[in-house]
Amino acid sequence: MYTDAVLIATPSGAASLPRAQRRAPKPPPTNLSGLLDEIEARARSEGAGLSVNDLLDAVGRRSYGPLLLTIGVIAVSPITVIPGMTWLTAGLTLIVAGHLALGLRNLWLPKQAMAARAPAQALMGFIARVRPAARGIDRVLKPRLTFLTAPPFINGAGLVCVAAALITFPLGLIPFAPLLPGLTIVAIGLGLVARDGVVLLLGGGAFAGAVYALMQVF
Repeated sequence: MYTDAVLIATPSGAASLPRAQRRAPKPPPTNLSGLLDEIEARARSEGAGLSVNDLLDAVGRRSYGPLLLTIGVIAVSPITVIPGMTWLTAGLTLIVAGHLALGLRNLWLPKQAMAARAPAQALMGFIARVRPAARGIDRVLKPRLTFLTAPPFINGAGLVCVAAALITFPLGLIPFAPLLPGLTIVAIGLGLVARDGVVLLLGGGAFAGAVYALMQVF
């Protein structure tokens, strides 16, 4: 499957581990609750704060779907009230989605982005609040229109995420305005994780709403 064949390269400036010390890659989450479980477990173990590198370790480094879903969850969480966090998530989306749109199998992330941190307590509080909704979403997820989760449609989904990231930069100047592009990333990431083409289409609808909001404001 295309989305499970992605390997994330070592960040710029970091040394690779000897083969004997490398751990076998963990399977990525298959629904929203599973992803929240992984993030919460890592937040509890880290204590003060979670780096982007910690989040990648938590959700797995082998698939674009969980990566986009993780970035999207952060983008719609209260953590984005931290100055610069909205633009950080948009920048990460731009890099990850750009690789997806181009069909690249190896993903590079800058060392500075990997070291960026989010407060663990705020993240766990947000996860606790959205868990009931996550369970409801998971109940309706199922493989549908799976051809939309394979090339060339998956590359188109990457382009939509790139566009959503780009319009987040101007919308980030307005309170709550980045929510719609953030929901776009969540929906597309979730659709890729669950191989649910219907959810991918909903992500396209959220992006259309974000574009409309941008046009109304500017």
